[in-house]
Amino acid sequence: MSRWHDRTLSPAERADALLAGMTLEEKVAQLGSAWPGNQEISGNVAPMQDVFARGEVPFDQVRADGIGHLTRPFGTAPVSAADGVARIAALQREIVSGTRLGIPAIVHEECLTGFTTLGATVYPTALAWAATFDPGLVERMATAIAEDMRAVGVHQGLSPVLDVVRDYRWGRTEETLGEDPYLVGMMGTAYVRGLEKAGIIATLKHFAGYSASRAARNHAPVSIGPRELRDVVLPPFEMAVREGGARSVMNSYTDLDGVPAAASKALLSTILREEWGFDGVVVSDYWAIAFLKSMHRVAATAGAAGALALAAGIDVELPDTLCYSKELTELVRSGEVPEALVDRAAGRLLRQKAELGLLDADWAPRAAPVDLDSPRNRALAREIAEKSVVLLANDGTLPLSARESAGKIALVGPCADDPLVFLGCYSYPNHVLPRHPEFGLGVSVPSLADALRLELPAAEITVHQGCPILDEDRSGIAAAAVAAEAADVCVAVVGDRAGMFGLGTSGEGCDAPDLSLPGVQDELLDALLATGTPVVVVVVSGRPYALGRHAGRAAAAVQAFLPGEEGGGAVAGILSGRTAPSGKLPVQVPRVPGGSPGTYLAPPLGRDSEGISNLDPTPLFPFGHGLSYTTFAYSDLRLSASEIPTDGELSVSVTVRNTGERAADEIVQLYLNDVHAQVARPVRQLAGFARVPLEAGRAARVTFALHADRTSFTGLDLRRIVEPGTIEVLAGPSAGDLPCTGSFELTGPVREAGHDRVLVTPVSITPLPG
Repeated sequence: MSRWHDRTLSPAERADALLAGMTLEEKVAQLGSAWPGNQEISGNVAPMQDVFARGEVPFDQVRADGIGHLTRPFGTAPVSAADGVARIAALQREIVSGTRLGIPAIVHEECLTGFTTLGATVYPTALAWAATFDPGLVERMATAIAEDMRAVGVHQGLSPVLDVVRDYRWGRTEETLGEDPYLVGMMGTAYVRGLEKAGIIATLKHFAGYSASRAARNHAPVSIGPRELRDVVLPPFEMAVREGGARSVMNSYTDLDGVPAAASKALLSTILREEWGFDGVVVSDYWAIAFLKSMHRVAATAGAAGALALAAGIDVELPDTLCYSKELTELVRSGEVPEALVDRAAGRLLRQKAELGLLDADWAPRAAPVDLDSPRNRALAREIAEKSVVLLANDGTLPLSARESAGKIALVGPCADDPLVFLGCYSYPNHVLPRHPEFGLGVSVPSLADALRLELPAAEITVHQGCPILDEDRSGIAAAAVAAEAADVCVAVVGDRAGMFGLGTSGEGCDAPDLSLPGVQDELLDALLATGTPVVVVVVSGRPYALGRHAGRAAAAVQAFLPGEEGGGAVAGILSGRTAPSGKLPVQVPRVPGGSPGTYLAPPLGRDSEGISNLDPTPLFPFGHGLSYTTFAYSDLRLSASEIPTDGELSVSVTVRNTGERAADEIVQLYLNDVHAQVARPVRQLAGFARVPLEAGRAARVTFALHADRTSFTGLDLRRIVEPGTIEVLAGPSAGDLPCTGSFELTGPVREAGHDRVLVTPVSITPLPG
């Protein structure tokens, strides 16, 4: 038995032993990947795939010296679970039997809204997870996704997206966890834990700065300062590495102040590894290394692009091997690229293969078909969807079951009877199946019309599209308005249809010029609101849209961020009153279409300037906002100390009471305001949150353990510091409604907060008697 087969050795020792016996060609081959069957794809599943796809190159040539990764054997073209298992087994056997060392490949798949394959559960989008403010629930979902993937032979998932939203016009807003770095970090870390504890390697993406692109264009340059990078963009990644144990990171496509992330040693080595201690594997985003030559134009040849990425710290090229191939091997042989860089990357990958059991002498595919849309999965999808729906406004029209006159309901809008509007761009039905209509949706996805008929069987429900989602066809608006006028209540369902690269109104490559509802949907709402019939506006979307044009005229407004295959039932349950709404906004809802860029994390100059500018950026609904069918009261904010040293800790507690007549969850939010600092700081910044279930009339005491590190920021000299001074503490139901306030003093010297600093604000909930 070879020494690298010895399970008594550590994964690092086994990797070193294997590396010592490999040829240069075999080591470089481990840095590559293969996408067998990518010629089966029609249309864009990844950016510029038609330019870079290998076409008909036989697999036995691609894997001649071995292979690092197998790309998406389940996600390329429709296969059943059984056929996918058989396909992976056949590919792995070919690799093992057809190469000198017989090292299996790591199999990776997409898993942003669940395992992206035919017949697998389609969970809500990440923006919807964020709206739940429930990390434990997200962790349970991720574990379920990972167990399904692991059962069929997959090792790595390309998720979560930890990009912090900076401009809602960006098409990939739906894939993010919102606009606050602490919320993104907490929810993303929970997802990482769920994948990793079930044996799937989590991949953090896109490192870093991708979501801060100019004009919110996909793949556009990013021009932000080092302070914004350190204080807003990077913290979620650091949290997921340090707190979540993520074993993989994927680079961003963008260039950051002129330096492509794929060639940035500062990002991929200095910050990620030296500062944070990351010891996993960095994989390239699809064709990102080739983009160094073709798009960024910082390399003249494929080999030169590979050399730049390898030196920066990218270990494995995905989805195919274009730059980590013969040209790179020749550069190593000539001495232009140190072989030590190849050894470094290959050693990291081989250590990971040892951790996965792929270096065991008796390794064999052990996958078995499973039910990828099991009752357990659907129940989880339903729970997340229900907890993610946000009630924005309500004059008492909702819930519909409580209305004496809701017998006739006009269900109007392009999203009213289309199940695909509930699904994200990386869901299999929207991602792959449009090119394979013979497979339908692959899973059961009731539309809102279907779900509302089941929810309110006694109601007379008529359905009218009114207008398309995007096309400027106004021909159906008049008939929809007539139907609304004849009804007791109108439910207007507007928003997005997710797609890829311009084939949708939300999703990768589907960026928006402004935040008006797509097409003529605003005109449809104008016509419906003019009828005098109470109108409930339901927005099903991947980004927030400006609703100020309709503010004050709608009877109620509901926001659902692409809530997945159970979204129809979840929204119907909120409308009927079967479910008490509890979601909160992870992004603001703008008042005007030009209200972006701009998030709630604004320093004083980013807020309404009271006449200095004629433009008021105040949102229609603030970050963290969300109503319920009951009411909550906040009181008795207490701090355990009036001052603490700059390395100290105190507790902040507040009482929240359900003052209404039905049980519901409230999400208690804690914010900080650094009153005076050496640099301009956000006026409000989330420091902690807790989802608190309360029966009618009951109360709970919510206590946050706040460390001084949680006030840290990047100072004038670009060191992260905790600075003495006054910190205002605010608690309440949203960033715009904080009835409980207090303050404390940080005392002592300015202290540098290193990468062992406290990242999390622990919270405890104590029910109160009576």
